[in-house]
Amino acid sequence: MKIWSLARTLAEQTPPERNRYVDLLRAVSILAVIVGHWLIATAWYVDGELTTGHLLKQKPETQWLTWLFQVMPVFFFVGGYSHAVSIESARRKQQDYSQWLIGRLSRLVTPLLLLLLAWVVIAVAMRIAGVRPDVIQYMSQASLIPTWFLAIYIMIAVLAPAAYRFWQRAGYASIAVFMALAALVDLAFFAGGFEFLGWSNYFWVWLGVHQLGFAWRDGRLPGPAAMLAVGVVGLAALAALIFVGPYPFAMVGSPDEGLSNTLPPKLTLNALALAQFGFLLAIEKPVRRLLDNLSVWAATVLVNSMIMTVYLWHITVMILAGALLYLAGGIGFGLEPGTTAWWWSRIPWVLGLAIVLVPLALVLSPLERRGRQPDAPVPGALRQIVAAMAFCLGIALLALFGFGDRPADWVDMAAVVLVVVAATAGGLLPKLR
Repeated sequence: MKIWSLARTLAEQTPPERNRYVDLLRAVSILAVIVGHWLIATAWYVDGELTTGHLLKQKPETQWLTWLFQVMPVFFFVGGYSHAVSIESARRKQQDYSQWLIGRLSRLVTPLLLLLLAWVVIAVAMRIAGVRPDVIQYMSQASLIPTWFLAIYIMIAVLAPAAYRFWQRAGYASIAVFMALAALVDLAFFAGGFEFLGWSNYFWVWLGVHQLGFAWRDGRLPGPAAMLAVGVVGLAALAALIFVGPYPFAMVGSPDEGLSNTLPPKLTLNALALAQFGFLLAIEKPVRRLLDNLSVWAATVLVNSMIMTVYLWHITVMILAGALLYLAGGIGFGLEPGTTAWWWSRIPWVLGLAIVLVPLALVLSPLERRGRQPDAPVPGALRQIVAAMAFCLGIALLALFGFGDRPADWVDMAAVVLVVVAATAGGLLPKLR
C-alpha cells in the first residue's frame, strides 16, 4: 500500500539520534486509551428500553482494568521529552518563545477545530431530523470527551519552556515541587473542604508528570534496576493512597459518586505516573533495540503520523456506529454488559470500529502533519497565550456540556464562537503549506 511504503521511506530516513522509544510509547498510550474507551462504553436493552452506561459503574469488579488503561501519564511524560527536544532545537536555531509556541499550537489546534466544527454540523443535522435535544447533548458530550485532555495539554505546552528552565535550575526538586503542590491541593480538598481548589491540579499534577520527561531527555536517570525500584515505589504509593487513603479505586472515569481520580486530577495520578515511568524506562534499552527493525519502526511511524486524528475521532466513530446499530434494530444491544457473551462480542466491536476509524484517519490526518509556511507571520507571544486560553475555555465548555440546552441553550454556540475567534484572531490557524 502507498501509505505503508511512505511510512517505510520515512522510517529509513530517521536520524540515528532519534529516540524511537518515545514515539512507540506515544502510539501505544493513545491506542490503549482508544481501546479502553471502546470497552467501557455500554448500551443494552433493559425491559425493552435502550440503556446507555459505564461498565465501571455497572460492573465494579472491572475497575481493576483502569490500572492498565489509564495511560495518560505516559503521554504527558512523553510530551515532556518531546517538548525538551523541540525547545533545544529552537535554541540552536535562535528562535524565540513566540516562534516556538506557534509551531506547537498550530499542530494541536487545527485537527481539534475540525472535530468541533464537524459536531456543529452533526448537531444541527440531528436537530433538523427531529432527534431529542437530550440525545444530541448526550452523544456530543460523549464524543467530545477526548478534547479535555488536549485543552490541558495545550496549556502545558504554553508553560513548557518555563517549566524546562525550572528543571534545568532545580532538577529533580522541580518534580517534587509540583507533586507537593498536588498533595497540598488534595489535602485542602479532602480535609479542608476546599473542593474548588482541586481544579488547579490540572496544572500541578500534569506539570509534575511532564517534568519526568525532562529528566528522561537530559539522561539523568539511573539504571534499569533503580528505575524498576522507582516503579515499585510508585505502585506502592498508589496502593497506599487508595487502600489506606480516601481515594477511589478506579483510575479512569468517575464510577464513584462525587469522587474521581481524574475529575479533577488527584495525587494518585502522580503515583501512577511514577510507577509507569519506572517500569517503562527500566525496559527502554531492549525495546529500542527491537525498534531498530525497519518494519517495527515503520509501523510505529505510521501510527504516529495519524495519532492525533485517531484519538480525536475514536469516540465520535463509536457513537455514530452505535446510533446506526440502534436504527438497524438494536444489533448487539441484547447482551448484558460484563457477561461472557458480552466480552466475546467486544472482539468484533473493537475490530469493526477500527475498520471505520482507520480510513477516516487516513483522510483527515494530513492536517496534523502539515507545518506552517516558513515566511508566515508569527503572532506575538501574549496574543498566542491569550488566544490559547480562550480556545481551551471554549473546548472545556463543549467537553463539559456538549451541544444542547444545558446549562443554557446559548452556551454551546457561544463556546464554538469563542473557539473559532480565538483560533483565527490569535493567529493559531495560519495558511498551511
